[in-house]
Amino acid sequence: MIAALFVETDGCYFGLPGVDPWDEKRDARLYRGDHPVVAHPPCQRWGRFWHGSTRKPHQFKLGDDDGCFAAAFDALRLWGGVLEHPADSHAWSHFGLRPPERFKGWQDAGRGEGMRTCYVEQGHYGHMSRKPTWLLVKGVDLPELNWSKGEQRLHPIALERYGYVKARRIGMTAMVGGKDKTKIRKRDAAAVPRSADLDCRDSKPTCSGLILNPRPEAL
Repeated sequence: MIAALFVETDGCYFGLPGVDPWDEKRDARLYRGDHPVVAHPPCQRWGRFWHGSTRKPHQFKLGDDDGCFAAAFDALRLWGGVLEHPADSHAWSHFGLRPPERFKGWQDAGRGEGMRTCYVEQGHYGHMSRKPTWLLVKGVDLPELNWSKGEQRLHPIALERYGYVKARRIGMTAMVGGKDKTKIRKRDAAAVPRSADLDCRDSKPTCSGLILNPRPEAL
């Protein structure tokens, strides 16, 4: 059994055999084990725009996520599994983790607790954009992933209408759906083999594949 924490209600984890999904209603902060986890704590207050919109900055406090990342991190340390966050997440430094170097595979996450971390781009696995991502794992067999830098993806309409600089700033996801990006990612993921997808919140997950055979001695 795997516990999928901080996942979308009725999303891809629901209905999967051997997976116990914890959505907002169940409140994954209350998870007490004892199964390994696939954790997707909210990233809004840890990412590049943790402070809010560039037009109205500093609306929020760095890391103010009601304890979600801390709960996911504690569950990972206790029960093993994998935690996913956007690349360059401020949560790594806040919790004393060593940020992974890009394109260099699995690396020691620091803290002396047997955790490993990596940088990987989900664009190699079916996501519409490059989507740089950091993974943090403990007590699992580490798969060999595609560690390379993906090709830049610009929406052709944005490129034609606004030019390169603004098209790059807008990005693929905003152009194809904006607020509906989760729904679009689900639709596109239907054509992606389950074993190749890393966008665990919004499509068929292989992050769970990392922990189907956890190593008990490492937990």
